[in-house]
Formats: sequence, C-alpha cells, structure tokens
Amino acid sequence: MMQHLIQPNKKARRQRRRRGRGDGSGRGTYSGKGLKGQKSRSGKGPRPGFEGGQLPLIKRLPERRGFTNIFKKYYSLVKVGDLEGLDVEGQITPEVMLKMKLVKNLKLPVKVLGNGELTRSVNVLAHKYTGSARQKIQSAGGVVEVITS
Repeated sequence: MMQHLIQPNKKARRQRRRRGRGDGSGRGTYSGKGLKGQKSRSGKGPRPGFEGGQLPLIKRLPERRGFTNIFKKYYSLVKVGDLEGLDVEGQITPEVMLKMKLVKNLKLPVKVLGNGELTRSVNVLAHKYTGSARQKIQSAGGVVEVITS
C-alpha cells in the first residue's frame, strides 16, 4: 500500500451541498432561500439583534447589573446582646426566640451574631453561629448547640 492510494471508506465523508446549480440538483431556483426579501439577497443579512427597526430587546430591558443568586440562603438574625435580657430557664430555641419576638417566623433558619455583650450563662440552640457569637456564649459559661436538618 502506498501513501497516495489511501482513501477514506465510502460514505465516510459527505460531499457539501452545491446550491444554485440548476433545478436538476434539487437545490436550484431559489437555492433554499425562499422568495424575495433582505434575507434572500446576497451578502450579509442584518446585524444580530436587529428587529426590523422595532426597539430591540436589548434596549427594552431595564439596565440591571449583576444577578440574583438562586442558591443564596437567608437567615433570621439574632444578636448575642438580645439573649442577655431573656428571662428563660433552660434552652433558648428558635420557638422561644419567636415567642420573645427576636425572630419574625420559623420559616428561615436562625443565625446568632456576635453583636453585644453576654454576662450570664445561656444554652442556645440555633442553625448557625458566627465565630464571635460562639466565643462569647462559651466564655460566659453557656452551651452552643447546632440544629442539623
């Protein structure tokens, strides 16, 4: 076998369509471009996004920057300083926080922030804690418990 005799298998390579080469070719007359109009003429068509003079979609949309992250998780925020004034025996749960009006509802998970001071020992049950909140509760002799669900 010689290098100049090597050929691909039959039907392995398809011939390109030759448009506008007579009616007998099956692609004659209008060459698949339909009848008259801008898109049937030779040369490039209108620019991308052109809508025939109508105000294009890109200009109709309001100018917005960035995007909305659909995976962002929102929390009900509670400050450590707010836990100081609670007259609650035992564990401070999200239900207790709702009763004391520290959170608006229980649909969102509760996160405890480190704002404020804590002098008394408290047992807190929440979904998340900041590092400073965890440190303040534990240094006051309290217990930090995480809700996992």
